[in-house]
Amino acid sequence: MQSFSMEIGNRTLTIETGKLAKQANGAVFVRYGDTAVLVTATASAEPREGIDFFPLTVDYEERLYAVGRIPGGFIKREGRPTEAAILSGRLIDRPIRPLFAEGFRNDVHIVATVMSVDQNNPPDIPAMIGASCALSISDIPFKGPIAGVRIGRIDEHFVVNPTVDQQNRSELNLVVAGTEDAVLMVEAGANQLPENIILDAIDFGHAIVKEIVAFQHKIVAAVGKPKRDIPLFKVPEEIDIPVREYITEPLKLAVANPDKLAREEDIKRLKTETLAHFAAQFPNNEKIIEMVFQKVLKEIVRRMITVDKIRPDGRRIDEVRPVSCEVGLLRRTHGSGLFTRGQTQVLTVTTLGAIGDEQVLDGLGVEESKRYMHHYNFPPYSVGETRPMRGPGRREIGHGALAERALLPVIPSETEFPYTIRLVSEVLESNGSTSMGSVCGSTLSLMDAGVPIKAPVSGVAMGLVKEGDNYTILTDIQGIEDALGDMDFKVAGTAKGITAIQMDIKIGGLTKEILAAALEQARLGRLHILNIMLQTISAPRPDLSPFAPRIITMEIDPDKIRDVIGPGGKIIKKIIDETGVTIDIEDDGKVFIAAVDQEAGRKAVKIIENLVREVEVGGVYMGKVTRLMNFGAFV
Repeated sequence: MQSFSMEIGNRTLTIETGKLAKQANGAVFVRYGDTAVLVTATASAEPREGIDFFPLTVDYEERLYAVGRIPGGFIKREGRPTEAAILSGRLIDRPIRPLFAEGFRNDVHIVATVMSVDQNNPPDIPAMIGASCALSISDIPFKGPIAGVRIGRIDEHFVVNPTVDQQNRSELNLVVAGTEDAVLMVEAGANQLPENIILDAIDFGHAIVKEIVAFQHKIVAAVGKPKRDIPLFKVPEEIDIPVREYITEPLKLAVANPDKLAREEDIKRLKTETLAHFAAQFPNNEKIIEMVFQKVLKEIVRRMITVDKIRPDGRRIDEVRPVSCEVGLLRRTHGSGLFTRGQTQVLTVTTLGAIGDEQVLDGLGVEESKRYMHHYNFPPYSVGETRPMRGPGRREIGHGALAERALLPVIPSETEFPYTIRLVSEVLESNGSTSMGSVCGSTLSLMDAGVPIKAPVSGVAMGLVKEGDNYTILTDIQGIEDALGDMDFKVAGTAKGITAIQMDIKIGGLTKEILAAALEQARLGRLHILNIMLQTISAPRPDLSPFAPRIITMEIDPDKIRDVIGPGGKIIKKIIDETGVTIDIEDDGKVFIAAVDQEAGRKAVKIIENLVREVEVGGVYMGKVTRLMNFGAFV
């Protein structure tokens, strides 16, 4: 076993190898504080046949023994990954995926098993560093290493890998990952911070990333294995050349159709014709012909954008598609907003509930609850397809979390607005950037519901096409530009500043110059969208929906809580049955009464006041005498 250590954020990062999981292609045991993660990297011996993508899987496994707990329920073992685990897996996947060679078709599996958590150092960053290191010391071809770091901002100072307590006080939660040369991935939530501070944070984080990458180079030099010579898939020239000549000109015409559905129909028809045309000449090679078709399509779209400065739908590079907004579509819901941008359409619905409706989070962290949540649904009809309707996948969970993070800084506190808030975004049409459509729909829906948000939020997705040193940044990318471009850079914020960022790229990294230009172009785009949204509804409605519960807040002596609850909850259940309200009581004596009928709420308040009122000598009270005794009576 060999051990290597360095200091990051006044804590020691230790990477051990050669002791655990020795049959994996690469394995490291990463410690940061008392948090420990085992990360393994394995690859199949042979490439997978008949696919046109890189089969990478990242599993982030949370074990409850890491925090000294036994899973609940009858089975007593971990089940499906939590949403937090899925998001952590995506966080690791995104910066390492671009660093495998084009044509790599061997299955690669990264498993990060969280084995110990000290409640101060979240395990996701050590897991990301471990994934890079495991790949780098293995015999799997990988153009790394990469590293990741979390940056906070407290009292106008950046903090490296803030502790859980520091994160709660920070106005920024930014994860930046990259190589020693460039940034590969950015994920951030911010409290309406301006672009220059976000750029400085990325720059600050990338400096730390460079140190961790240099640290990994030392580990690779000491224990790294020689890389395997894995043949990369390449389309045979005897197929590539004739197929390319046959499809190039008609494909240019098809791509130039500005309507998504018509364009896709033309492209699909041309693909069918191409497969039929070459069926006899190249039998049993349909997959390879389809790969050539997709490659030529990508080249045509990229050339249109970078050379001709023409986008598939004819827009300028900084032009947003036509935007329309509507609120109040669903009369019995508490709030609804419909946001349409081009052929992307999202309907977001707000539901307000009592404090007891909060979501209890049962993960590796300190047990906590969420009073604001956002759920994202992407049904197949939104892209004109048929497939089984199942539960949310990793993509849906990731998009929902991004939209949730974008609105979090403007959600009123529990003191200001004592409600649980649930947003559900239904994607009705999709042609790029449905997550940012969900952000805009959420703002409309919240204001329609009368939620006193601090500021309206809008979002836009930026794209990039880079050829050599030449690059073109695109505002409000549509589906084909996302699929065939080099970057998906989502930016959400208010008129004051940024609230959320998510950046993924398919190339070897981005420079600070490109990031700065993309953020400025995004600012102009999202402010344009925000202005249109405010023409539909300029501020939260002054009153809640008549179908939303009204919450009455009162305080009682904590010593009197037992008098309201009663033995086995007998008294509080009786109050709920009599009035039809929902009652939540906190340990400090705060009582929240939720009632759609205001008269019922007032009745419940009166009952509770009578229960906790101190008896005064000479006072007159109504009550039922249940028993007479020689010393008095029970009332």
